[in-house]
Amino acid sequence: MRTAALSPPLHPAPAAPTFRVLPGFNLTLGYTLGYLSLIVLIPLAAVFLKTAELSFSEFWTVVTAPRVVASYKLSFGMSLLAAAINAVFGLMLAWALVRYSFPGKKLIDALVDLPFALPTAVAGIALTALYARNGWIGQLLEPLGIQVAFKPLGVLVALVFIGLPFVVRTVQPILEDLDTELEEAATSLGAQRWQAFRHVIRPILFPALLTGFALAFARAVGEYGSVIFIAGNIPMVSEITPLMIITKLEQYDYTGATAIATVMLILSFTLLLVINGLQAWTAKRTGGDR
Repeated sequence: MRTAALSPPLHPAPAAPTFRVLPGFNLTLGYTLGYLSLIVLIPLAAVFLKTAELSFSEFWTVVTAPRVVASYKLSFGMSLLAAAINAVFGLMLAWALVRYSFPGKKLIDALVDLPFALPTAVAGIALTALYARNGWIGQLLEPLGIQVAFKPLGVLVALVFIGLPFVVRTVQPILEDLDTELEEAATSLGAQRWQAFRHVIRPILFPALLTGFALAFARAVGEYGSVIFIAGNIPMVSEITPLMIITKLEQYDYTGATAIATVMLILSFTLLLVINGLQAWTAKRTGGDR
């Protein structure tokens, strides 16, 4: 009687190690947290710690001074208005660049990024030269009683200039990926142009448009170089909050400067959180509707 030879047990082949371009999770997370701490968290913490040297009454006196309050109203008010203007005209410009072909399209597309590459001081000087009373545009507006340079309106013009690319470059990729068949289907069902835009295009574009609005607002709030020349820096009229911080620093009042910076941080974070919450709610609602 023969006994069958027992075959050795089969062991599964060892799995090939997964190739990762970047290092492991622990190293990547540690590098990320260290980088954010050095660049963002530690400087922001230093602002709050320096401000903590003031008593509450001293802090309140600094941040509620009439000139400082006037600068808050100008900086945040004009930043919100500039971001809203950019949201409208940035969408129109992105739409034209994506949906139409016309002479000079590539040049205009390149000029959109000009505020990114142009030094802010150069932008401020150029805008001041254009909108001053004897400037190319200012001399046309002067007979109409419109003065831009050295007025709050000049601050608005500068903030619109530096914030426009954020909206265009945020909305443009979404428009490029948007299928025109959706609009054609809506039109074939009897929808007018405005109805097709409102019910088909707007829900898709709104989260990206809101992101561009938030980016433009965040850039405008802290803008200094392009605004300082055209604003005129008239007390209680055209002084922006970053100028008040610089003034405190020039007077070696570091705690006063950090106190004003703390108020700007809190207000900016609050507004950005509200905008991001609205964006998340809109995206969730749009996804649910689909």
